[in-house]
Amino acid sequence: MKASETNFQTLIEGTKQYIVPLFQRTYSWDKKQWLDLLSDLNDLYENESTNTHFIGSIVTMPTLSKPESVTPYLLIDGQQRLTTIFILLILLRDIAKADGKKLADKIQNTLLTNQYVDGLEHFKLLPTQQDRDAFLGLINEKEISQKNSSIIDCYNFFKKGIRQLDAEKLNQVIANRLSVVSIVLESDDNPYIVFESLNAKGRSLTQADLIRNYFFMKIDLNQQEMIYHDYWLPMQEALGENLTEFMRHYLASDGVIVKKDEVYLVLKSTVDKHKDALAELNRIKQFSNFYDKIINPDKENNTAIYTNLARLRRLDFTVLYPFLLNCYFDYEQNQLSASEFVEILKILENFLIRRLVCNIATFGLNKIFPVLYNNAVKTSENLVDGVKLQLEDLKYPKDAKFREELIKAELYSGGDRTKLMLETLECYFGHNEAPSFVKAEIEHIMPQTLTTDWKNQLGDDWQQQHDLYLHTLGNLTLTAYNSELSNKSYSAKKSYFKQSNFSLNDYFESIETWDSAAIEKRAEHLADIALKTWAYFGSSNQIISDENSVTGTKPRLLVILGDKLAVKSWKDVYLTLLNWIADYEPEVFILLAKDYPNFVSKDAFNLRRTEKLKNGYFAELNLSADQIYRFCGQVIQRVGLSSDDWKVETE
Repeated sequence: MKASETNFQTLIEGTKQYIVPLFQRTYSWDKKQWLDLLSDLNDLYENESTNTHFIGSIVTMPTLSKPESVTPYLLIDGQQRLTTIFILLILLRDIAKADGKKLADKIQNTLLTNQYVDGLEHFKLLPTQQDRDAFLGLINEKEISQKNSSIIDCYNFFKKGIRQLDAEKLNQVIANRLSVVSIVLESDDNPYIVFESLNAKGRSLTQADLIRNYFFMKIDLNQQEMIYHDYWLPMQEALGENLTEFMRHYLASDGVIVKKDEVYLVLKSTVDKHKDALAELNRIKQFSNFYDKIINPDKENNTAIYTNLARLRRLDFTVLYPFLLNCYFDYEQNQLSASEFVEILKILENFLIRRLVCNIATFGLNKIFPVLYNNAVKTSENLVDGVKLQLEDLKYPKDAKFREELIKAELYSGGDRTKLMLETLECYFGHNEAPSFVKAEIEHIMPQTLTTDWKNQLGDDWQQQHDLYLHTLGNLTLTAYNSELSNKSYSAKKSYFKQSNFSLNDYFESIETWDSAAIEKRAEHLADIALKTWAYFGSSNQIISDENSVTGTKPRLLVILGDKLAVKSWKDVYLTLLNWIADYEPEVFILLAKDYPNFVSKDAFNLRRTEKLKNGYFAELNLSADQIYRFCGQVIQRVGLSSDDWKVETE
């Protein structure tokens, strides 16, 4: 970069233009800054012995220009003071013109405008779009209708403040005696980094800010206004804070994994490679319309596509978006039918639901979906078939595993995902009129807080039953009577279920008691429905086993995060896992003890038959092999591990 001290006349005169980038904030000086500047001007005006007064720096960067045209500079820093000086010059022109002085023409033609150039290049300063109408209106001497404009407020403030001063003398002060340091960046300097370093306490630039200004640096100045309103502004208004994330997903749709802080650099490289900035911006705008529908499915006109997009939104997997952008493009180009698009959306839901239930790690999905489209196209001429072939090899759970986990996994913590699953199971029963789920809530049949009646019904091991079965599928249903049901007895809840419009609740009519055995039996019933609802789409499946018990098996090895720990019984598995968590995640262990007080406690008297763990806590030993296996699976999920992170090998 090059730096030199200069005055405003030297800075402004000549055929040049200063453009305020869109990433800059709008004009925001107010009375405090205006008073400071007015005081400086008065001092210089009254004391001719004071040669100059330094008021700061102006950082600019030359940008693209046409031969024999205006030399444009991107105004990286100093826009507030430079804009204020221009407003002062406009005011001096108006005062001089009212007095019939030639000074008015001199200011207009040499300091405010490029006299022999038309269009936007006519003006020596171009503020951001929000300030532009007011500023150009002042230069063009038009009546300004814009209210709450700091540009107009500035003009009116100085109109009062300098009314007693001679226009020609004040013009000399402004043009020649206000000193600035002009810093001109080289073409390979990064203007955005410079701006952020000079304004470290201000709002950081988003990746979308950088991208926007990069595009407009490459687009002819006279086209910028039209392109901004036709291309950029609609995207910005539609996507708002999602604009940067859209850009990342847009780039990822080409199969590139893009980090959040590298969006600008990757897009810049893409545009530089293709060389046609406007064509790329047009494509981005097209894809932004798809993205808007993905995150706001109600904007999709096709009912079936809308319905299935909305379901995917509830699962909340943004990693899907790069792939969905490509599907939308094919759909808009009539290369993918609406029914095929819907089938793909259902496949994605199926894949994700099965993995969620089976607690398969999600962190690898960000590598799967950016490349899924290209891989699917290479795999099959039909995109639907290609997607199936790709996903079935990516830890897609088969029926036996899916059914087993549906029966024993904790699902309630899934929030809206769990409600979506229950709604889907409800729809399996078929309805002449689609049920409304607006007021429906998830209800625990065995309640979250047990009364004495419930404890008596569950029996001596009510504590373990409550801990292990409370949030599982068999104990969950849908009802609009959630607040009324609360922790009422099972018989009282049955009377409410008889009045329910949800077919899920017909099941309870013939069930007299509710305990862990009943919960597991209902879970098996619902799991069989789930296997039909989210039917396996792969080419080969496993035969479903009706045996979900581990009773009679003999463990020999517990493998957790690569650690191989020898065990001889299910009790060993249980104690070894708890000791492992206590060693590696002591803070998580304390939370587990709080969540499972009937399994782990600081006080042995709170439990029935115990063994002391390495950290001084006690573990309940009065458990069956099945209870231990279920507990271990839930604990793994609670500590944030996946089903891939542990396994028990048996003899």
